[in-house]
Amino acid sequence: MAAETIDRSETSAPAERGVARRSSKVAAKRDELARAAFRTLSELGYAGTSLREIAANSEYSHGVLHYYFADKLELISHCVALYKRECVAAYDDILDDVTDADVLRRRFSDRLVTTMTDDLPTHKLWYDLRVQAMFEPSLRNGVREIDAELEAMIWRVVSRCAALSGTTPVLDSAGVYAALDGPFERAVRRLAIGDSSAAADLSVQLDTLLAAVVPAQS
Repeated sequence: MAAETIDRSETSAPAERGVARRSSKVAAKRDELARAAFRTLSELGYAGTSLREIAANSEYSHGVLHYYFADKLELISHCVALYKRECVAAYDDILDDVTDADVLRRRFSDRLVTTMTDDLPTHKLWYDLRVQAMFEPSLRNGVREIDAELEAMIWRVVSRCAALSGTTPVLDSAGVYAALDGPFERAVRRLAIGDSSAAADLSVQLDTLLAAVVPAQS
């Protein structure tokens, strides 16, 4: 019996590694396809895009897209989740080597404004998807997860600001996220229609809001 058990474990290990490799390759391919599809999705938005249109504007066939994604809802969700995952990770470095709350607040505000301007198509698609989630049940879990990641990212920065200031934030995590998301979303809409002052206004608003959320120690 012992010998049989050893034999089964020895044969199952390569099989498990094979499954893991295949799973990793599928995940990498889905990311590759999502990045290729993103340009069309960000230009046309949720309502104006189908898998066939995405295929027509990329190097991949409709059949390949449909093999890896059941429908455009799954593809769009994966596109935005992929970017937001990378975006959230990109913010973590602003916490490095910072010992002053004012410096951290300014650094965070600058990064948000830069992200808004440099990655405008992504943010347009994100807000489009978030609205559509109110009508499409299949989008809700993905949107909820992304919202949670963004909220946690912002709270890490605000918590560090508070620790450096020796104070306590006047809002909780959800409140801070809502307070910052409103001006950010409005700036995205303004910039999308060509309002060149959107970025400068957002910078002032974010700096003021962060100073209010984490007041200086009296």
